[in-house]
Amino acid sequence: MKDVINRNNNGVLRIGLPKGHMESGVLKLLSDAGINVTPTARGYRPAVSLQDSEAKILKPQNIVEMLMLGSRDVGFAGADWVREMGAEVVELLDTGLDPVHVVAAAPKTLLEHGELPRRRLVVASEYEKMTADWIESRALDAEFVKSFGATEVFPPEDADAIVDNTATGHTLKANGLVVVDTLMSSSTRLYACPQALADESKRPRIEDLQLLLRSVLDARRRVMVEVNAPADKLAAVVALLPSMREATVSPLYGNSGYAVKAAVPREQLPQVIPAVKAAGGSDVVVTALAQIVP
Repeated sequence: MKDVINRNNNGVLRIGLPKGHMESGVLKLLSDAGINVTPTARGYRPAVSLQDSEAKILKPQNIVEMLMLGSRDVGFAGADWVREMGAEVVELLDTGLDPVHVVAAAPKTLLEHGELPRRRLVVASEYEKMTADWIESRALDAEFVKSFGATEVFPPEDADAIVDNTATGHTLKANGLVVVDTLMSSSTRLYACPQALADESKRPRIEDLQLLLRSVLDARRRVMVEVNAPADKLAAVVALLPSMREATVSPLYGNSGYAVKAAVPREQLPQVIPAVKAAGGSDVVVTALAQIVP
């Protein structure tokens, strides 16, 4: 690991916010957690509504570099660049935002029985280390060419194959490329500088930030389901609700039954709601959640 540069002795928590396609998702996540990031006249230095904290907007690659150097305490970046740079940083949270796969791709016409030909190849990529590791692992006879964006346009004239990230595969397909290998999956994640975590004045605030963001991500995956059930149907209704721990049950006015509440995984609603109705539940209400803190 590179020598850490301590540029902050005043206890301020320094946050790296990503510039580019990651920016809007991260800012929305922070906002949903009650953390406001407000533009200022200083451009890349927005105001952040966390006490004793400051933020700077940087390219994700630079955030990884600054975390390694110690000039940022926490920051958002893609797992692909952490792996590419061999960064000794601590992953705090996988936001699941901006999911991509890092793949090797080549023109279909180049392939022999679906495989790269066993001849000298040229491989273009922004990912120099990952590409070199992949070439070695596949025992390819290949030369690496560094690209600086728009890697998909290199084949067939300027490269035989590429290593690039893709979310949907549409760009690869539009350029006549097919995936021949998948190197890794990546997403936007929150990382910390190990030295910041070891700082007793910063660690609690880093953990609080982690908790707040996780509470939003957990809430996005669940909804609150409320249903009424008569006494003789209560056990059956409760058994059908996949709650975080146990469903909350309270008596209805006049002892006419029970109200049951549970935070249910969103994707299970199509199965849960009809089953609850069939079991004798009524007055089903589904509500979006803002944050969940276990």
